[in-house]
Order: sequence, then C-alpha cells, then structure tokens
Amino acid sequence: MHRIKPIVATTAEELAGALGLPAVAAKEWQVQHVLLKRLKAIVRRQEITHAEIARRAGTSRTRVTAILNDDLEHVSSDLLIRILASLGYRVRVSVVRSDSAA
Repeated sequence: MHRIKPIVATTAEELAGALGLPAVAAKEWQVQHVLLKRLKAIVRRQEITHAEIARRAGTSRTRVTAILNDDLEHVSSDLLIRILASLGYRVRVSVVRSDSAA
C-alpha cells in the first residue's frame, strides 16, 4: 500500500507551488482575502441580509451566502469590489514594487 505524504504550506505562495499554480495566483488569493475580510466586517456591522446584498449587487443570494462562508471558488475580485460598492464602499488599490521584482 502506498502512503500519501501530506504537504504543509504555511504561506499562500507555498500553497500555490504545492498545487502547481503560478505564484501570481497566491497574490490574487491574498487580495481576495483582504476584500472578503472587509466585506464580512461590513455585513456584520450593517446587519444586512444576504438577499439584500445580492439585490443591490446584482447577483444571487446563494452566491453571496457562499462568498460570506469563505467559498471564493469561481469568484472574481471584480465581484467582491462590486458587492462592496453596492454597500456604499470604495476600494482603493495601491501598486508598489515588491522586493523580489527584478
């Protein structure tokens, strides 16, 4: 019997590498995580229903529920930004050169 060796990843970059994905995928995950964290805090503070969020953002309630339950599969950063905008928030993006850039 073959034994499966577990892989432990402690960073988004390590996880992307273990999954055979490019490092840029890890950067997108990090951006989405920040957007999701803020969205969840706003939803808690505003005490707004998933159905109302969906109506404002022009998406389905089931999709909003999945997002707020940390399911970001097939969810773009654009959709997260659109949902935040529908709740009255603006997303600001800053671009800085990373230390690892050549």
